[in-house]
Amino acid sequence: MTRRHLTFVCEGAALAGTLDVVQASGTVGLLLVSGGNELRSGAWGCQAQLAARLADAGFPVFRYDRRGVGDSEGENPTFRHSGQDIAAAVAAFRANAPHVRQVVAFGNCDAAAALMLFAHGLAIDGLVLANPWTIDGEEAPQAMPAAAIRSRYLAKLANPREVWRLLTGGVNLAKLAKGLRGAATTKTAPAGLVAEMRAGLTAFNGPATILLANGDRTAQMFEAAWDRSDPRIQRVDSASHSFSDDKAREWLFARLIDALKQEPPASL
Repeated sequence: MTRRHLTFVCEGAALAGTLDVVQASGTVGLLLVSGGNELRSGAWGCQAQLAARLADAGFPVFRYDRRGVGDSEGENPTFRHSGQDIAAAVAAFRANAPHVRQVVAFGNCDAAAALMLFAHGLAIDGLVLANPWTIDGEEAPQAMPAAAIRSRYLAKLANPREVWRLLTGGVNLAKLAKGLRGAATTKTAPAGLVAEMRAGLTAFNGPATILLANGDRTAQMFEAAWDRSDPRIQRVDSASHSFSDDKAREWLFARLIDALKQEPPASL
C-alpha cells in the first residue's frame, strides 16, 4: 500500500489530503469526509487505519482536512457550509487517482450530515452515512431525545462507581432530577437541518446506506428525527460513536466493503 500526501485548492485555500492506494487497485474508491473539526487521521487514528485497510483490499481511499482544520489553510466553514470543500476533495481524488471511475463517500456525525446536504450536486456515486448529526448550533443539549437521556442514566446506574457517588452525596440531585424529567419527555430534533438533510438525500440518485450505533446518543437523536423503518438503515449494538470497539470496527469495515462493491444505478 502506498500512502501519498498532497495538497489541492478550495476557493483559494490550500487543503491537505492523503491518498492510500495499492498498485493493482480497482476503479471504485472511497472519499472519507471527517466529522467535526477532526483531522483526516481521525480520532485515535481510526480513519488512517481504516484507509490503509481498505486500500489493501483494493479500494483507493482519499482523506482530507477541510478549510481551517489540521494542515489546511483558510477559515473553517463548519459542516453547514463545507460543500465546496467536499467538491474540491472529489476533484482532487479523481485527478490523483484517474483510474477511479466511481466514488463512494463516507462520513460520520456532521460529516454524514454534510454529505446529505451537498452530495446530490457532486460527482459522487454512493453514500455511507454514519450516526448523522441532526442539531444546529447550540440546540444539542435541549434537543437530546428521551431515549438518549435514558440510555445515559442507565449506563451510569450500571456503573458501581456512579452508584457509590449517588449514595455518598457525590451527585448533584437537582441536576439528576432535571435529567430524569428529560428522560420522561419526548423530544425531537429541530426540523430545519433535518428537513434539509432529507431533501438533499432525496435528490441524491445513487445508493445510500445509513449506519447507526444503537447506544450512541448522536445516533439516537437521528432516529428520533428520522423514519426508523427507513430500509437504508443498518444498526450495530455498540455505544461507540467512532466504532472503536472490535465488533463495531469490523462491522463498519464490512459495511464499507459492501457499499464499495455495490453496483450503482444504470442511470449513473
